[in-house]
Amino acid sequence: MKIRWWLVGLCGVGFLMSGAVGSSFGLLRLQYQGGPVAEKGSVPETFRVVEALRLQYQGGPVFEKGSVSGVVKAAGQPPVPKPIEVNKDQDECGKSQPAESLILGAGNEVKNALIRLTNIVKGKRLDTATKVVLDQAKCRFVPQVVIVPVGATLEIKNSDPITHNFRTFSIENDPINRAQPKNGPVISTKFTLPEMFKAQCDIHKWMSAWIVVADNPYSAVTDDKGQFMLADVPPAPGAGFYQMEIWHEMLSKVTKEVTVKANADTGMSVELKK
Repeated sequence: MKIRWWLVGLCGVGFLMSGAVGSSFGLLRLQYQGGPVAEKGSVPETFRVVEALRLQYQGGPVFEKGSVSGVVKAAGQPPVPKPIEVNKDQDECGKSQPAESLILGAGNEVKNALIRLTNIVKGKRLDTATKVVLDQAKCRFVPQVVIVPVGATLEIKNSDPITHNFRTFSIENDPINRAQPKNGPVISTKFTLPEMFKAQCDIHKWMSAWIVVADNPYSAVTDDKGQFMLADVPPAPGAGFYQMEIWHEMLSKVTKEVTVKANADTGMSVELKK
């Protein structure tokens, strides 16, 4: 109730500022008064609610747009995981499986690194009508890192002739824990909150994947050459820049500042350390 009346009051202030008394009221509003603080505390919940509303992503047409592209490499010589010994369903899964937690190219290019803009609040529309597929094929998840827009449908398939048990370790969204026998139905689900979490098969423990629930359309996963592309990015307001996060499950996470110009591509080369 306090939040509701506080927001109503805020709207009333905005109305006054836009009326005939707006100029004089604005002068009073900008005059800061300092003095003793009798009671101290954290930022009120009402301010956090308004801030969350202000930062909500808005999608629409992008008239001026650029792009960000680049390559992600591993610094130094990080140890590459050894193949995983298979101890269940060897007739279908084989005696070993490649470790997908770190896949490097000949020049240390990193596959399956996540690239995303974290502070963009306006740009192209988030495609909530799309259907994203996460398959269990040859006792592996394909793809190993999957991006799902908030509100879009994720379809979890089992293309193997054996039973899998799909489990997610989400916190903000409802977790999933369901068996999928061979020729079983597809599991369809939607996520309502942005979050990144791990998924695994409880029967075949080496099988794992990462699900990225994205609240803006500017995310990408590097290919086997370590390359990525973020397209249709509007320039940041004013002379500003975006925060670009680069993450990999076995390497470090780094944040870079990136400037986007209309009708131009911003190239980047990023190194991740173990």
